[in-house]
Amino acid sequence: MAEAPDIAVRPGIRQWTVTRQRLTDYLSLTKPRVMTLLLVTELATALMAARGWPGTLLMLAALVGGACSAGGASAINCWFDRDIDAVMARTCTRPVPSGRIAPANALWFGVALSATGFLVLGVAANLLAAFLALAGGLFYVFVYTLWLKRSSRHNIVIGGAAGAFPPLVGWAVVTGSISPLAVALFAVVLFWTPPHFWSLSLLLERQYRAVGVPMLPVVAGEGETRRAIVRYALVLLGVSILPAIWLGPAYGVGALLLGVLLLELALRGRSAEGLAWASRLFHFSLAYLALLFGLAAGTAILAR
Repeated sequence: MAEAPDIAVRPGIRQWTVTRQRLTDYLSLTKPRVMTLLLVTELATALMAARGWPGTLLMLAALVGGACSAGGASAINCWFDRDIDAVMARTCTRPVPSGRIAPANALWFGVALSATGFLVLGVAANLLAAFLALAGGLFYVFVYTLWLKRSSRHNIVIGGAAGAFPPLVGWAVVTGSISPLAVALFAVVLFWTPPHFWSLSLLLERQYRAVGVPMLPVVAGEGETRRAIVRYALVLLGVSILPAIWLGPAYGVGALLLGVLLLELALRGRSAEGLAWASRLFHFSLAYLALLFGLAAGTAILAR
């Protein structure tokens, strides 16, 4: 008698477990970690544009619209890349290649999210922000995923522009326009992407080679990739200081210090044994971008 209630509730528990797993799988299609970093750059730029809090409605529009736009593009990427994802150890457990979500469902989920992002930004903010978010998603899907990723060693250099759209979106959400500062922040993300992603590509070189994706370590070798990371870290250092023109010297000093730290890690790669430095650079570059945009937003607000 004492066990009857437990037996009665088990079907409900099982159903909730299945539902939770399904929700988790759909969430993973949006690549939440990537999306979070993109949202950091977007929301920080919105704060810069307003020189403070732009209003709850606009920030919610930026958050929800930006998340849907970025997540939708990622879901479509998961749909298209399901063949190579099934082979790579890093991605074979993703919902589509593992069979937990049907490819068509992933595709339409991505399309629906992208459309939702466009509508949210267009209605709650303005059409410029909506079209910029849509342009970033289309660039990621068509230019990077469908074209460059599998055909060019420059896939990350050019395709990285997709991840640089959020600062433009964040600025447009607040002002309905694009400013030189927003373009400078776009350039920061653009030049941040190669050293960030090439450090990961070095760690996954064998997996990319196995699926025929021409990442730089695959087509040019480890040595050239190490040198290219240093070159782009140097360019990034210079580009990251440019926003000081509008944000002031405090930002410039902070950006210089962060850039030197990133460059120092990149320089280690020229002579370091093994690839432990690449793992450190990859993880530090994530913190670097978040800290840089946080610094930019903070100095913009304090300079009011």
